[in-house]
Amino acid sequence: MTTNSGRYVPVRLWLREDRHSRVGFQVNLSQCIRLAFATGCIAIAVSVSTAAVPTPIDAGALLDQADRVKTSENARFVELMRHLDADPTALSRNQQDLLQYFHGWESAYQGDNEVAIRTWRAVAARASDPNLRMRATSSLINVLANATRYEEAYELQEGLITALPDVRNPKTRLRILFNASLLYANAGQSDLALRYANQTLAETDGDFTTCQAQYLRMLSFSKMEGTDFETNYADALARCVKANEPLWVNSIRVFAARRDLDQGHPEAARAVLEPHLAEAQATRYQELLDEFEATLAQATWAQGDGRAARTHALRSIDGKADRDIVALAYGVLYEVAKKQGDAAAALDWHEKYATADKGYLNDVSARTLSYQMVRQQVQEKKLQIDALNKQNQVLQLKQAVSAKNVEASRLTLLLLLTLLGSIAVWAYRTKRSQLKFMQLSRRDGLTGISNRQYFVDTAEIALSHCKKSSQDACVVVFDLDHFKAVNDAHGHAMGDLVLKCAVSACEAHLRAHDLFGRTGGEEFAILMPDCIATTATQIAEKVRNAIAECHGNVDELTLPVHASFGIAASRTSGYELRQLLAHADDALYQAKREGRNCVVVHDHTKTDIDGLAAGTVDRRRM
Repeated sequence: MTTNSGRYVPVRLWLREDRHSRVGFQVNLSQCIRLAFATGCIAIAVSVSTAAVPTPIDAGALLDQADRVKTSENARFVELMRHLDADPTALSRNQQDLLQYFHGWESAYQGDNEVAIRTWRAVAARASDPNLRMRATSSLINVLANATRYEEAYELQEGLITALPDVRNPKTRLRILFNASLLYANAGQSDLALRYANQTLAETDGDFTTCQAQYLRMLSFSKMEGTDFETNYADALARCVKANEPLWVNSIRVFAARRDLDQGHPEAARAVLEPHLAEAQATRYQELLDEFEATLAQATWAQGDGRAARTHALRSIDGKADRDIVALAYGVLYEVAKKQGDAAAALDWHEKYATADKGYLNDVSARTLSYQMVRQQVQEKKLQIDALNKQNQVLQLKQAVSAKNVEASRLTLLLLLTLLGSIAVWAYRTKRSQLKFMQLSRRDGLTGISNRQYFVDTAEIALSHCKKSSQDACVVVFDLDHFKAVNDAHGHAMGDLVLKCAVSACEAHLRAHDLFGRTGGEEFAILMPDCIATTATQIAEKVRNAIAECHGNVDELTLPVHASFGIAASRTSGYELRQLLAHADDALYQAKREGRNCVVVHDHTKTDIDGLAAGTVDRRRM
């Protein structure tokens, strides 16, 4: 038989080697013979004796189950941990290390950060499985950040990120990426956090990890401006509901409620959280409960429900809440006491609020400063390592000189050459870094082509050269028609994808020496040296058709994508870039007036020497 805890209890009935038991067995056997077949009673005896032998636990299966349910069914996780602790000898060395890791996780889940830190340090130091060591280190980083030991957390995270390309285990990679996104989001590096969240989503291997990745994305969006949060909220919630992960589901709901409060909709925030309070309490995750209660306190107070606001606020400060949560709760309690006319209580709550709020602001500053310091220290350490390597080389050479006086001149020369070589390498690396930063300053961050300033500077030089050598040149400007509709319908992320697709389509048809740049949001310009209007028009038509095909290449895009083009040639507009751009813009606006999605050459009154009517509108459409 088994108890509620799942432990096996030996059954001793009828099996004790004493006289009374043997008699009892004989009496019951004779009764069985009179009442049923003899073979049936024998089968019963055999069954009972078999149950008397305890079944050994399958440690591997129990550990896997504990890993799966630790957030979705925390009570079951705790029960499994107690069951595994009951017989540690049944576990291998690796399984004991994993069990110890779970003990650290249990401590962190309950808010005991110091115990979790000690436990995970020990696992990371002694575990023979490299994946478990990385897992423990990754979890250690998260709890160090919770314990406001930011500098140490960022140092460990930088080490894991550096090692990530060599990590082949998918689960270990996902854990490293997850913690990196979480850590950088709390450091205020939302763009970096979103990048790692998207990478996590790209490498997900099931419903649970997909839910985690969606949680990270919503955490990043909640700290950023724009509409990406609302666009992705329903999908993220659905993914975590499907994964049966109430912890992540309700954390995402807290993000949504806080966003509603920021936008002045307390009734919406309350409607998001209040029906799910019991579900959040069932997770037994104190940090989530504190956030739930503090956010509900704000929402109910904003609706004028002082009693509910005070109840929720007091609950949120019962546990080990973070400073920002405590500050929110104290602020609500101060407002409630002030409205009730309790000046003494109001003053007390306000003092606590001021202290907590100051601590939170200091904490935010400490996180950001620690992140910047660690980044700087990483760079300095790399330089120091290079310098130490060079110093070691010098010392080795000096020792060789001391040991072999006969070869002193040769070794001295070698030393000088080594130093000169080191200086040359350092100078080369410095120059390469300068060139890299220069290139970054010339490129558009989204599309990778020339930005407006670099395009203007380079185009003016190229036009000057064309003028001196009497070469023809053309300037083509184009922009994406109704691009705002794409952003409004699908969001800025889809708009960025369309811009990248349009740039790729254009680059496929440009010549090697053409200059391509982004001059505005959806506006682009091309300088074509050694090119007449006819050739420029032919290339522009190919680009226009290629851009029109972007609609089929971008998933979930329901609106058509096309562009309007304007062309100005040096034969009619001269070699001044400003004049060429102005004429090309005139032609572009004519293309807009003509119905968009066409190519127009500036100046309807002149004819190109190759027979192209300047200003003619190419009316072919997608």
